[in-house]
Amino acid sequence: MNLSPLGMGTWHMGECASDRAAEVAALRLGLDLGIRVIDTAEMYAEGGAEEVVGEAIAGRREDVLVVSKFYPHHAAPRELEAACARSLARLGIDRLDVYLCHWRGAVPLARTVPALNALVDSGRIASWGVSNFDVEDLEELFAIPGGERCAVNQVLYNLSRRGIEYDLLPWCAARGVQVMAYSPLDEGPLVKHPVLVSLARERGLTAAQLAIAWTIRHPGVCSIPKAAREQHVRDNAAGAQVRLDSEALAALDRAFPPPTRKRRLEVI
Repeated sequence: MNLSPLGMGTWHMGECASDRAAEVAALRLGLDLGIRVIDTAEMYAEGGAEEVVGEAIAGRREDVLVVSKFYPHHAAPRELEAACARSLARLGIDRLDVYLCHWRGAVPLARTVPALNALVDSGRIASWGVSNFDVEDLEELFAIPGGERCAVNQVLYNLSRRGIEYDLLPWCAARGVQVMAYSPLDEGPLVKHPVLVSLARERGLTAAQLAIAWTIRHPGVCSIPKAAREQHVRDNAAGAQVRLDSEALAALDRAFPPPTRKRRLEVI
């Protein structure tokens, strides 16, 4: 399983019925433009986002790699099986491509790992991973028999929040764990940064496109900006085609210095 560099996030989708048609249209446009990854979660609008995704991908299952996430309190075997079934029903599909534990909770990883591998073996999911796991969490996970089957770690990563570059990103790369970068625009304020705006303007780009291009400069990283409007989708798709030169990268490093020490994993 290989994630493409750009996906579509769905956080806050499904919360307002009047927005549903636009959300579905945006996701369908993304598929038309060749964006193959859609990320969602049972937490988003308490299943509402999964229903939006289900409508968007109806009749186009072969075009999309679907990622969803389960609540930590659903991480025990029986609860996990039921949560997966509900997500599949809302999405209108019979198999998830990637199923992620949204964050660590009270259920021991030693109970969750066999349950996830059982879902793989039964064909209900193709692969599984985690979200908001730091190096220590992953080391604990990989020490569990079957834990090395973890394929993805979805974490907060953008120009303003570069802590994972110190240890987490190299750890994942060394073990073939793909990284999904959520909130690549830091929920909006990042694209108003004067350096980012100036560099983008010089290159005929938007600040958002520059920020997205930066997040996917490393192999094995998939950026998942929210895509709730068609113009946003077009802009995001264009950003994924940008290759940053050394001058731009150096300027961004000066404005947003890379980490020089271990930082606690940031989450939103």
